[in-house]
Amino acid sequence: MANLKNLDLNAWFADFSSQFQDLNMKEPGQWPPAPKYLSFVVLALATVGLGWVAVLSDEQAVLDAEHDKEPRLKEDYGNKLTQAVNLPELRKQKSQVEEYVLQLEKQLPGKAEMDALLSDINQAGLGRGLQFELFRPGQVAMRDYYAEQPISIKVTGRYHDIGAFTADVSNLSRIVTLHDLNIAYPNQSSNQSTPPRTDANATLTMEAIARTYRYLDSSEVEEQKKAAAAAEKKK
Repeated sequence: MANLKNLDLNAWFADFSSQFQDLNMKEPGQWPPAPKYLSFVVLALATVGLGWVAVLSDEQAVLDAEHDKEPRLKEDYGNKLTQAVNLPELRKQKSQVEEYVLQLEKQLPGKAEMDALLSDINQAGLGRGLQFELFRPGQVAMRDYYAEQPISIKVTGRYHDIGAFTADVSNLSRIVTLHDLNIAYPNQSSNQSTPPRTDANATLTMEAIARTYRYLDSSEVEEQKKAAAAAEKKK
């Protein structure tokens, strides 16, 4: 405490300042202690600052980017955890869907079975006593995994027989759908609005588009994929 009381700040500051006078910049090793220590501190701070700018700033950017990913990763983790907990149920549902798809595929005829299916549609009409005035298969439309076969039909018969025929078509073992149905008197224009009689002996004409579907074999699926890839390249 006595040394602190006897300390002359003015004299200390004058001595400190005098050490920075007449410094030879070419010979820093001969500088007094104060300039040496101060130069060391300044150089160390400059080195740290340059290191931060050159190296640590990039690492900080990477750290910030990883920190920003944290909420999304937590959300992904939560979703995957939920899926893991429900995995047995999801596998069961997947099995059910695959079984359902297999059942639907069985309702689609193959390429070799199309003629038999067309014959079944024709026989369904004849079996109900209907007269076919038109039975014309149209152009096959190729889809990704199946082909669609439209058939233009025109039949004449009694009202209830036509109704029974449409029911028979819907109950075929293969999928057949009827579209654009138009029922009228044989001599009635399709654009007339008079409704047909519905008594059992009424003779009517029904025009419709029957659509049936078949699955593609492996070679046809491969051709469809190649055609899709070629079309994609042209874009």
